[in-house]
This record gives sequence, C-alpha cells and structure tokens, in this order.
Amino acid sequence: MAPPLEDVRPKFELKNRSYIVTGGAQGIGFACARAICEMGSNVVIMDIQDQPVEEYKGLSSKFGVRTEYIKTDVTIKESLNSSFAKAIEILGSLDGLVPCAGIAIDKPFTEQTWAEMTRIQELNVRGVFFSELIASQCAHVAIPGYRMAAYNASKGAVRMLAKALAVELAKWKIRVNTISPGFIDLDMTKAVRDLKNAIEGEQMWKSPPLKRIGTQNDLTGAIIYLLSDASSYTTAVDIPIDGGVQAGRIYVEN
Repeated sequence: MAPPLEDVRPKFELKNRSYIVTGGAQGIGFACARAICEMGSNVVIMDIQDQPVEEYKGLSSKFGVRTEYIKTDVTIKESLNSSFAKAIEILGSLDGLVPCAGIAIDKPFTEQTWAEMTRIQELNVRGVFFSELIASQCAHVAIPGYRMAAYNASKGAVRMLAKALAVELAKWKIRVNTISPGFIDLDMTKAVRDLKNAIEGEQMWKSPPLKRIGTQNDLTGAIIYLLSDASSYTTAVDIPIDGGVQAGRIYVEN
C-alpha cells in the first residue's frame, strides 16, 4: 500500500537550520544567502571581500535569524579551515553548504596566461572541492562559449565533482546537487559584455529562447528547493536555469 500523501508546504521550510555560503558578499552568492535567511535559517557568509553588500546589515533583523560575515580566502587552506571552525562555533551545527565563490576571465584561449588559468582552477575547483555540498555553476559547461576556456574547464570539473561526491556521500544521507545559471544580470556580467563588440554583447542578452537575461531572483527558488526536505530524493543532478539556452539559442543578426 502506498504511503499517505503529505503536505508540500512544510517540506520547503528551512526554519532553525544553519548554512554556510561561500562567495556570498555580493551577486549570486548574496542572493542565495538572503533567500536562505528569508526561509528562516541562520547563515554564515564567507568571501574574500572586506565587506558584503550594504543590504547584508539588515538581514538579521528583517528575517529574525543570525547572520555572520567572515572574510575568507577559499584557496588558502589555513583561511578556509579557520573560517569553518569559526562558523561552526557560531552556528553550533551545520545543515548545508552553498559554494558560490568563483571567477571568470573573458579572454581568447591563446591569450590566457598560466597565472590566470591557475587562479581560476584554484578558486573555482579547489575552493569548491574543499567547501562543497551544493556546487553552484554556470551553464557554459553544457554550452561552451569561446574566450572562456579556462572557466569552462573549471566548471566542468565542479559538475563531475558534485556527481562523484553525491555517490560517495550518499551513505551518510548527504545530497550533492548543482545549479547551472545562464547569463545573470550582474555587474560582473555587464563588465564582460562591455568588453565585447556590440553584436556579441547583444547576444548575451537576447540569445535565450525566453528572450531575456536571467536575474538573481530566478535562481533562489532552486536553491531553496535543493536545501529543503522537498528535495530529499534528489541528488547528483544539475538544474539548468538559463532561459532555455541549453536547448538552443536565438542569434542576433548582424
């Protein structure tokens, strides 16, 4: 006999839980941290920046949760270990991690330097490796774009790492999933667009079949789902959030 149906709404609650978000000082990382706070969880944000965005200051009072910011370099072992120790001391326990720390360098493959490639791998792969439960990544893995070879390689590594960890950690009931955002309307994305010619820049904004670039708000629902009990039978999967780009693109005419 099948088990009785359960109410869905409680499965999405995150009240009285605790999470760490790396790369959470701004952009997608901060959007994730804010959404987690909104759902009732305590959050420790780690980032290389001296301070997070201004909105961070009001999260605790607005949502009635505890928030802490720890300056961290996820590529340095001592910094990462120290920050996690502080976070556990602050939170008391840990229900999940959301690694969002990452960088991209928009340069042709033949012009990328040893130092640039090394830095991308250190941050996007090694940093995630040592702080990962849910790996945030970009849709360029499935749809490689030119001038992003080192970045694509790093995100491909994260995607496969997540699948391997999902299998290895399953016996402890630890789930590992990823999301694959397309281009998201952030200052970083605009800076990349400004470096391209007019047609290429316009392509970033108009190529998704849904005919718009994504926003941080398009990502937070998936993050909450993956962190909540609603996804208790979901592991080793990737959720593309890219306006349909993985199925095909609409090209801007010259």
